[in-house]
Amino acid sequence: NMIKQKRKEKAGKWQVPIPKVKAMTEDEMFKILRSGKRKKKAWKRIVNKISFVGDNFTRKPPKFERYIRPAALRHRKAHVTHPELKMTFCLDIVSVKKNPQSALYTSLGVITKGTIIEVNVSELGLVTQTGKVIWAKYAQVTNNPDVDGCINALLLV
Repeated sequence: NMIKQKRKEKAGKWQVPIPKVKAMTEDEMFKILRSGKRKKKAWKRIVNKISFVGDNFTRKPPKFERYIRPAALRHRKAHVTHPELKMTFCLDIVSVKKNPQSALYTSLGVITKGTIIEVNVSELGLVTQTGKVIWAKYAQVTNNPDVDGCINALLLV
């Protein structure tokens, strides 16, 4: 019972700046890449949107790679605005927590408008009531990163 209560508190805690996001079609998100000697096979997809991959990411061999995330569209940093301080910081992205478009985009690390990302806030010097340093916090992306070429987000406090 206590666990369920804690879970409810955590779920109702965040009030996101952008509650509703325009749906995106699969044609808009991926480009079909034809492979094989006669370009007959069409099972590979190139991700057209900005994505995030971790530090220890290495691509699979081309034969086994289903989703290709181009290096030019991979981002590691985001411009995060703190709503109370009214200041913007360039912070490292830790992970992509939730993409409202689909679970597939979350697992691929695709970042679109409304995506919840986890950012490293250790350099901001935020501490809890007990005095522990907060390492990471959630932020919601407020712009279209593929149009602007950068990721702008608002810290969820």
